[in-house]
Amino acid sequence: MKRMSLTGTASRRVAAGLAITGAMIAASLLPASAQPPSSEQPDNYTWLEDIHGERPLAWVNAENARTAAVLEKDSHFAPLEADALKVLESPDRLAIPQFRGDAVYNTWRDAEHVRGIVRRTTLDDYLKEKPTWETVLDYDALSKAEKQSWVGEGLSCLQPDGELCLVALSAGGEDAVTLREMNLKTARFVEGGFVLPRGKQTVAWVDRDTLLIGRDWGPGTMSEAGYPITVREWKRGTPLESAREVFRGDIKDNGYGDRPFVLVDAQGHRASMVQRNLTTFESEYYLLLPGGAQKLGLARKTSVSGLLDGQLLVTLDEDWTPKGQTKTYAQGSVISLDLDSVKKDPEQLKPTLVFSPTAQEFVQQMDTTKDHLLVTTLDHVQGRAYVYTRSSAGQWTRKRLPVEDNQTVELVTSSLRNNRFFIRLSGFLTPPSLCLGDAMAGAVQVAKSQKPLFDASSDVVEQLEATSKDGTRVPYFVVHRKDMRYDGANPTMLTAYGGFNIAMTPAYSAVTGKLWLERGGVFVLANIRGGGEFGPAWHEAGLKTHRQRIYDDFYAVAQDLVTRKITSSRRLGILGGSNGGLLMGVEFTQHPEMWNAVVIQVPLLDMLAFEHLSAGASWVGEYGSVSVPAERSFLASISPYNQLKPGVHYPEPLIFTTTKDDRVGPVHARKFAARMEEFHEPFLYDEITEGGHGAGADNKQEARTRAEYFTYLTMKLMD
Repeated sequence: MKRMSLTGTASRRVAAGLAITGAMIAASLLPASAQPPSSEQPDNYTWLEDIHGERPLAWVNAENARTAAVLEKDSHFAPLEADALKVLESPDRLAIPQFRGDAVYNTWRDAEHVRGIVRRTTLDDYLKEKPTWETVLDYDALSKAEKQSWVGEGLSCLQPDGELCLVALSAGGEDAVTLREMNLKTARFVEGGFVLPRGKQTVAWVDRDTLLIGRDWGPGTMSEAGYPITVREWKRGTPLESAREVFRGDIKDNGYGDRPFVLVDAQGHRASMVQRNLTTFESEYYLLLPGGAQKLGLARKTSVSGLLDGQLLVTLDEDWTPKGQTKTYAQGSVISLDLDSVKKDPEQLKPTLVFSPTAQEFVQQMDTTKDHLLVTTLDHVQGRAYVYTRSSAGQWTRKRLPVEDNQTVELVTSSLRNNRFFIRLSGFLTPPSLCLGDAMAGAVQVAKSQKPLFDASSDVVEQLEATSKDGTRVPYFVVHRKDMRYDGANPTMLTAYGGFNIAMTPAYSAVTGKLWLERGGVFVLANIRGGGEFGPAWHEAGLKTHRQRIYDDFYAVAQDLVTRKITSSRRLGILGGSNGGLLMGVEFTQHPEMWNAVVIQVPLLDMLAFEHLSAGASWVGEYGSVSVPAERSFLASISPYNQLKPGVHYPEPLIFTTTKDDRVGPVHARKFAARMEEFHEPFLYDEITEGGHGAGADNKQEARTRAEYFTYLTMKLMD
């Protein structure tokens, strides 16, 4: 299925949309029923919404200095930072492969290559213990030559040969990128080649001389949510502004914009398509044909995600009955559609079932080789992997690949030239390994195994369950010492995400292992509703005004940990970022007595204003809108910024954000901290400049950030 497209966002399913350029819903434009109730606290900190303003940055610098004096002066900080950097730059890390043409590519960072390099070798050489790499692109050298702090955000290559690519360059880790054409064969940027200036944009190769581009083309080409609603076709050698419009959505579209992509298979079939995002989770798909864009008769909650042997592969996130048929395909199913038949009649679709979910098993990833479909699933949060084969009669059969329990299974890369692929296996205590697979034989064998980067010999993993407020059973993982005493005195870090259909699974975090587990800490991952661990219904159970279920699930896990005497509120800390940062803020305000440490990372916190802050308007499908009275009332009831109260004894939180976060933005964190300051509540605040929607733009920045987190957790839970 190779998608020849590139976007400047980190993930298509998380809160990772394009930046909002202006306020979308001003209070003065709301209906009377949606006006702020007079009992709500006035928002005195809108001045902090001027992200790069002199006064806000002066406030940020003062808070940064105050926090650094506490955390970086602590005796734990320097050794933790050194350990974190050693782990992040370890030469023993796995070099994650990407098939491009006949070569294997890898992006690598270490002490010598701070911003990273793109390098390549042959498959045979890659399989050796110490491959001989050829550098294709050096981001450090490019940054130095151009006096710009470039961060590489990936390559989008013309398939199937992979010779021509668009290189995405981000200034300091922003989602907005500059795109430049590179010839991988010569390892040089193409003179006079395609160049797209900085922006939140999605680009797809049609052929060697043609691109499909979704971006800001000027007035009338962006939605009210701040996303592109037009896709244009750009021919080599012509001015960008002369690109021909091939698709236009509507300014009322409130999703992630109109996204072009091109699907290619090994048999030579190609499908140029546009995904029109109507809301956060609802889309329409269009085939770009000589006669114009033709809409496919699919349900709105679907994902067209691949092409194999002329068959479009589609995942259903809601029940669907095709037009003119009586059979209904269940939510969570995967179907195939014959591309030639779709071109002839895009409305009357005739699907073939590929995968049907069970009460416990749901699809996570799909990819294709030359002749086969690869699928990973979660079966009660246990990773599974399969090879699917389409028979001459058009039916699909599958073979399960041998994968042990308590590991995350990830499809890494596959080749259209043969049936080779790599999957990565990892667990909380199991260093990642790469398995080279042969889809034709339905077999995998370990090709690379990472050496342990922390001592896990004394630890063990358990999967337990808590009962939420409404009786729902919520699974969670606990990583702890084998000889842990059940006396309530164990320093415990609990985390979760709980949103956007994202599944949280066991993964090897060398930094957490080195800085927390090795030092006797307990780590807990909760699989709460809102995520994708149990399919679309698990996610939808926590949408909009039902989100309190998510927060109840998390609190239930915390209570269960205390009931089992694994920990106590004195020794219990919580940590989460982005939507997980909102989770932290809600738990902080709803149950302040339950936690002794709260790390709030790159968060949403002002849920009455989120729609006009950065990319917030694109997440209305997840959170709801203040323009809907019932949803506004609920958002006001859970919004951490609005629920902070004077006179309440809150734990001292650590609030982290970055100035260059153009996804969620730093404003939520700033305003929350300022209101805590107003109420004379203690807090720690750190806002670094670079890093985008993450912990830093390079390993050194990330090591410092992680060291701050664990210094804080040590001070609060261990000391």
